[in-house]
Amino acid sequence: MKSEEVLTPEDVKSLAPLYDDVILALKQVYDPEIPVNIYDLGLIYELVINKEHKVFIKMTFTAPNCPMADEVLAEVRYNVENTPGVTGCEIELVFDPVWDRSMLSDEARVALGWDPEF
Repeated sequence: MKSEEVLTPEDVKSLAPLYDDVILALKQVYDPEIPVNIYDLGLIYELVINKEHKVFIKMTFTAPNCPMADEVLAEVRYNVENTPGVTGCEIELVFDPVWDRSMLSDEARVALGWDPEF
């Protein structure tokens, strides 16, 4: 998070519904090559919402040379900023740690026909 504010337990409780709404917005963005949303793919490394309802996202791609990177980032920003209650969105693109299949959610593994136990 870019701000040094510390959230109280009350802040966290009041932000929980907005956090869930932002996750739903992220789940509307799909990887252009894999038929799974970016959240379940494990591409979202960090998601923080401050007291002013600004969202900070640290994310990656399945490959650093993703040809659709700009479009995916634009879609993430659009979906998050258009979530009711959100005042802004800042995205940091990172490649450390490098994404791998172990970051897939069980839902993504099932969608891809993989055993969720592995």
